Amino acid sequence: MKQNMSKEEIFILQRMIDGDEDAFKYFFDTYYDDLCNFVNSYLRDEVLSEEIVQDIFVYFWEKRSAINFYSSVKSYLYTASKNRSLNYLRDRKNQKRISDKLVSPSDFVTNEADQYLEVEELRRIISQAIEGLPAKCREIYCLSRDGGMSNHEIAEELGVSVKTVENQITIAIRKIKDFLRPYNDKIFILFLILLGG
Repeated sequence: MKQNMSKEEIFILQRMIDGDEDAFKYFFDTYYDDLCNFVNSYLRDEVLSEEIVQDIFVYFWEKRSAINFYSSVKSYLYTASKNRSLNYLRDRKNQKRISDKLVSPSDFVTNEADQYLEVEELRRIISQAIEGLPAKCREIYCLSRDGGMSNHEIAEELGVSVKTVENQITIAIRKIKDFLRPYNDKIFILFLILLGG
């Protein structure tokens, strides 16, 4: 914890780290409404903004002993809120861009129609691809995809650099794409849409 925190904040934070729910409630009551408004300034969706802020506070409580506070609790919460908002917007934009490539379902009726897989079968194959990743690569990929964590949060969680996280996610996607290649590019587009969902 940095010295530019007030003594009061350090005291309350330490109580929270020790498991004091009232200390956690202090931070929640102090910042929740402002964070919702802050996130909503990015997303323009009040319900979604509240969900994201609630998720941030859940993470804040569950990982309280592992989080590195480089400046203050307020700074941490606002940075996490900004990152989650930008990640959401980026993922939504990518999903729309990929969806736009799928002109219509009839595009799948080709000479290779027998290669078309039902969604559940695709999920099974994707699971196989993920299970085949190296352990650390798989862990980072799953924290990103299933945990919805930003690269910075994953780096803090695992004690590695953000660059390492970025590299491992890139490797994971490349290996999964290679694994899916026999099922053709359109199946890979479906994989990306499922990933975004």
